[in-house]
Amino acid sequence: MCQKTRNDKFSNLKRPNKIWAVSSIHGDLDRLIQLHDAIFERFAPGDRLVYLGNYTGYGSQSRETIDELLVFRRLLLAQPGMKPSDIVYLRGAQEELWYKLTQLHFAPKPVDTLLWMMASGMSNTMQSYGICAHDGIMAAREGTVSLTRWTNKVRETLRQNAGHDCFMTHSKRAAYTEYDNRTPILFVNAGLDPARTLEQQDDNLWWAGETFSDMTESYAPFEKVIRGFDPRHEGVHINCVTATLDGGCGFGGSLVAASMSAEGEIQELMEV
Repeated sequence: MCQKTRNDKFSNLKRPNKIWAVSSIHGDLDRLIQLHDAIFERFAPGDRLVYLGNYTGYGSQSRETIDELLVFRRLLLAQPGMKPSDIVYLRGAQEELWYKLTQLHFAPKPVDTLLWMMASGMSNTMQSYGICAHDGIMAAREGTVSLTRWTNKVRETLRQNAGHDCFMTHSKRAAYTEYDNRTPILFVNAGLDPARTLEQQDDNLWWAGETFSDMTESYAPFEKVIRGFDPRHEGVHINCVTATLDGGCGFGGSLVAASMSAEGEIQELMEV
């Protein structure tokens, strides 16, 4: 049973007029620009915009994708009546991998860890930022001192891109509408463990996606859970207790956004 939370790791969307939820982007800049154009025409003060994680990885333009997210944020916040809390960025597996990359010198098997991260989407992200994976592997083989120097360079590279460091480190684990709404809803990156409270989920929110579609009962007190990435790549799927908004962006598929009421009723589904 999920308990009420006031943890600052989670974003309370309160009682919005409308919620826009954006699926995993995975470094597909062109699709993101098209989607932003469509959202901007429809977005109004009182709405909320929730990005469901995985902004980088697999696609070829991860760095430029973060730039576009920051530019669009400034564009929306310039509109009368908009507040910074109206735009929420969830942490996904790719953001977790980026954090692990900067902490690689603490890993017990750094070479194996780096190779796993590269196979999981970080290879294209690193290339987009001009970070040499070969140098990282060699530094990991040389030992902790060399590897620490390399991870320091990784962090410095991120800081050289205005706003990227803050963006990567200030994402939320989940977002939700007010518990006393008629039908409160929860937004996550990829999945959750129904047997654990929201505060107990930790990295289940981005790694426990395989069984998400097996949920047949609502995750109380929420009536519906909405995610932006499906590791099975089974496409958009919506039922009475869950919704998957993943068209396969970054893997040759579409980028998906849904606009919905505060009660989770999907009013418009866009794919670009």
